[in-house]
Amino acid sequence: MRPGAHNDITDVAGIRVGQYQRRGRGWLTGTTVVLPPPGTIGGADVRGGGPGTRDIDTLRPENMVESPDAICLSGGSAYGLATGDGVMGWLADRNQGFRVGPEPHHVVPIVPTAVLFDLGAGGRFANRPDASFGVRAAAAASSRRVAQGTVGAGTGAHAQLLKGGIGSASVVLTSGVTVAALVALNSSGSIFDPRTGELWALERGLGDEFAHVRAPSRADLRRHLDEPLSRPSLNTTLAVVATDVAMSKAELTRMAGCAHDGMARAIDPIHQYVDGDVVFSLATGQLPVPRATLPFETDSSTDGDADPPAQPDGAIRPWTSRPLDLIPVFAAAADTVARAIVHAALAATSAGSMLSYGNRFPSAVTSR
Repeated sequence: MRPGAHNDITDVAGIRVGQYQRRGRGWLTGTTVVLPPPGTIGGADVRGGGPGTRDIDTLRPENMVESPDAICLSGGSAYGLATGDGVMGWLADRNQGFRVGPEPHHVVPIVPTAVLFDLGAGGRFANRPDASFGVRAAAAASSRRVAQGTVGAGTGAHAQLLKGGIGSASVVLTSGVTVAALVALNSSGSIFDPRTGELWALERGLGDEFAHVRAPSRADLRRHLDEPLSRPSLNTTLAVVATDVAMSKAELTRMAGCAHDGMARAIDPIHQYVDGDVVFSLATGQLPVPRATLPFETDSSTDGDADPPAQPDGAIRPWTSRPLDLIPVFAAAADTVARAIVHAALAATSAGSMLSYGNRFPSAVTSR
């Protein structure tokens, strides 16, 4: 396995990302919009005790609409849900949305939206994203490399005692399937081991992805313990995972649930009452789900004329099945979310009273 060309969510062909933020003069907040290609199927999974969402029920497996036109992530807590109005208007101006009538403009854009709490965290409480943030973020969407760190929905985000931000990662599986994630890190739990200062998910890196990062020095760790930062009280980590294989809404709901495991690998504790953690999942459907190779298979098992090999006790029957085929994709979704959280922590820059991981533990990060 290897990262994609950008090592971010735009490695899934057709996906575009746009971001808009305001910093300074009492502002520290922003919005991130993911625009999937037409026909993309969507799912979602909500955890934690304080979610802020809109239109997320459209992604439930039993409901009618299958294809979201955009996914919107924003700061501003519940006020930030207004950014979805801006994205809807931008899409409607382009006749993009769920068609409800004979004319080209007879559309209702489907824009599932989720927000994180950054009110007063470095900016004035009353300065929060509105519909104009959604318009600007959508208009800025491109397939270029995703800007990470203190941008978009991650502008005012925090990771317990540290600065949070936007992070993204991707992987190309041996089958050729691409799985990727984008995360707005704003956790109440810690992203590093308090005993060592090492980022929890650092070991999930591919190849030399995190070779420039190590556990901080004892001096840096002592300084962290002696001078604790103020702890923001409300949080929420948001993620979008995407793949280029074809999946149903039910399968994407399962993939979103698996992606939450990636949060759990990188944040401790996770999904608390003060979190409103949400994962959106997208499948562009450009590739079929590749057949998984099982540990008990032999080379002859792929021959259509050969009898299936003997199975160990407890193996799923039939000896090959779609649930088994999806396991590598779901596992990759969890890992890419964990890696994206590490990238968010490393790319974040200090803002307001929130110090970034790199500024708090300068000995842990070396220049590439």
